[in-house]
Amino acid sequence: MSQRSKEALIALRRIQRKIEQSSRRLAENGGVTPSQLKVLQLLSEYPEISVGWIGEQTQLKNATITSLIDKLVERRMVSRRKCDTDRRRVWIRMEPAGKEALDNAPNLLQEKFETRFDELEDWQKSMVVASLQLVSKMLDADKIDATTILDSDLIDAYNHEDSQK
Repeated sequence: MSQRSKEALIALRRIQRKIEQSSRRLAENGGVTPSQLKVLQLLSEYPEISVGWIGEQTQLKNATITSLIDKLVERRMVSRRKCDTDRRRVWIRMEPAGKEALDNAPNLLQEKFETRFDELEDWQKSMVVASLQLVSKMLDADKIDATTILDSDLIDAYNHEDSQK
């Protein structure tokens, strides 16, 4: 293994560990996963949102969203109701426990990434994206369904789904 290869693998492992640490810290301090926190953040902007819209905003699969919402409902952080005009549509509303969890949660890792990424020059942004896409392709991960949420629980869930195929 070349020195450059080792350096690249170490950098990848550091990123992976940082995502794991951030997810663990959020769960310990806020009692929610990064994905659940993202839903609560969306609900803080609107009084009520549809499950379908959550899927569009988070790029999560329907089964993942259903499980995530079930857990939030179970913990009384959100409530859900069927739409009056279209029974297939489900609306989600934040409850006081969800507001409290949101207020007490530390910042998400992707917020730090977004802020620092946006500060880069356009050419640097292009280099970062191109490099990450190349690494993804090198690892045969370029076809894996993914979301913008840095959540180690989602990484595990997507890895499990891929191993079932």
